[in-house]
Amino acid sequence: VPLEAELALKHAATGRGVLVMGPDCGTAIVGGVGLGFANAVRPGPVGIVAASGTGTQQVVSLLDQAGVGISAALGVGGRDLSEAVGGLATRTALARLDADPDTRRVVLVSKPPAPEVAVEIASHAGSLDVPVELALLAPGTDLTARTEAVLASLDVAVPRWRRWGEPERAGAPGFLRGLFVGGTLCDEAMLLASDVLGPVRSNIPLAPELAIETSTLTSGPLVDDHMMVDFGDDALTVGRAHPMIDPTLRLAALARAAEDPSTAVVLLDVVLGHGAEPDPASTLAPAVAAARARAADDGRTLPVVVSLIGTSADPQGLEPQAEALAAAGAYVFTSNAEATRHAVDLVSAAGDPLDPMSPSVAASGERR
Repeated sequence: VPLEAELALKHAATGRGVLVMGPDCGTAIVGGVGLGFANAVRPGPVGIVAASGTGTQQVVSLLDQAGVGISAALGVGGRDLSEAVGGLATRTALARLDADPDTRRVVLVSKPPAPEVAVEIASHAGSLDVPVELALLAPGTDLTARTEAVLASLDVAVPRWRRWGEPERAGAPGFLRGLFVGGTLCDEAMLLASDVLGPVRSNIPLAPELAIETSTLTSGPLVDDHMMVDFGDDALTVGRAHPMIDPTLRLAALARAAEDPSTAVVLLDVVLGHGAEPDPASTLAPAVAAARARAADDGRTLPVVVSLIGTSADPQGLEPQAEALAAAGAYVFTSNAEATRHAVDLVSAAGDPLDPMSPSVAASGERR
């Protein structure tokens, strides 16, 4: 949907008390019914307004794990908090949840918003009767921490977020390769990783100079740098289903990452729920095992870290998916932020592949 059309629709809706959900609204839950990609969650006191699909799924899944349900999840489209759109649908969605007697807390979730729009929306949220927790991705902010803040405000104990599998020691020095199906999860991982590892290259970069050409993601050598890819980006879904439905491109990228000796750690996300693959582990778990075996053939250790977003009530089943991935050698987290930090720790412990003074490089006598 062209930006001009989105603006026309949302300005018209604002004057009529109508909520425009989208464009690019992949997740919503209204009246207990999931629309698009949606997790099976219990009813409860927390409402979600989101310019992010997989960000919504992360928050509702963590809330569910803590025993807290939601009243509604209202997607407003990925561009709504851009400078051009200015949060038009976000304001309407917040007003609806503010007037909803079943909603005691609201979480506003977004991929990195335009800074000036974030300030305006924060001020607007502060004027509402219902307390609003801002989960707007930015340096120093992650969705797990913001979810924990909501639980604290409800006097609900924060659980230890679930994990499966066994962590491995760091392997040889190299780069972090993040292969994502969720754009917001990719954004969150890049923000967390870049704080420690430095710049991260991507097809949805945090800065224009870090952009990767889309063509290099499907053929040719991997970039000699830390890299995270959103396989759900529009440029990679032309003529094919979203990677939460069709994993073909990401599976091929995983095999390429395993073959590249500069890959130190692979970070993946798996998103469960209605609309997604009926059994993502059936293809990803063998691919993880094959990738680790390929690295082992070269005398390398290849840790694979997975953030698994979903609930026990999802059609795929959280536990069977986690167990299958862990059996293939992955270390599985239900928090994308925790998964990313673990992957970053492994890369940091391995050393800088481009620094000849790095202890790991010096010990091996090698430098890429």
